[in-house]
Amino acid sequence: MLKIKAGSGAWPLFLLVFYLVEFIILAFEPYSRVIWITENSISLLIVSALIVLYCRKVRFSNTAYTLMALYICLHTVGGHYTFERVPFGAVTEFFGFERNNFDRVCHFMVGFFAYPAVEYFESRQLIKYRSLNIFLMIMAIFGVAGLFELVEWIYAELAAPEAGSAFLGSQGDIWDAQKDMLSDGLGAIFSTSLYALLNIKKTVKAK
Repeated sequence: MLKIKAGSGAWPLFLLVFYLVEFIILAFEPYSRVIWITENSISLLIVSALIVLYCRKVRFSNTAYTLMALYICLHTVGGHYTFERVPFGAVTEFFGFERNNFDRVCHFMVGFFAYPAVEYFESRQLIKYRSLNIFLMIMAIFGVAGLFELVEWIYAELAAPEAGSAFLGSQGDIWDAQKDMLSDGLGAIFSTSLYALLNIKKTVKAK
């Protein structure tokens, strides 16, 4: 059975404390309190789930925790400024982008959650072949991305019409939803490739 070296207690705790400090600082004077509450509810839900899993002895590697923390921390920044207003001008100008692509970076990092998912299923031999495991997790990220775009649309249309484009972060791009989903999927491909590379010498033994 493949053994995953679970993250040491010190590192996940450090990441949690770092997030909480960031959360408190960015809770002051956000651009839109409605957007702040909405975006941070997502981050808090993820963090709460990870804490529950940790307490129930479901642990991930330090690499997995770091990848997830990158998304959570950047998402919290987006909740403070709104994603289209995050100070990202230097990157936009350097690459010659026509829009603020901070939201695309965050969508790419959504795909990082494929890493702990592959890690979990492989360590417990729930999926026999790594290649199948990776494929299914990439498809799962694409599926979640599509579902989230629908939820975003419904929420912006019904629950927070005053937030509108600020919540969606489309910045006038009619293909924004499709590009966001692609970014999620590319992030999943990247993170699962990283997993395969870091665990190239480890194999899953059949039951």
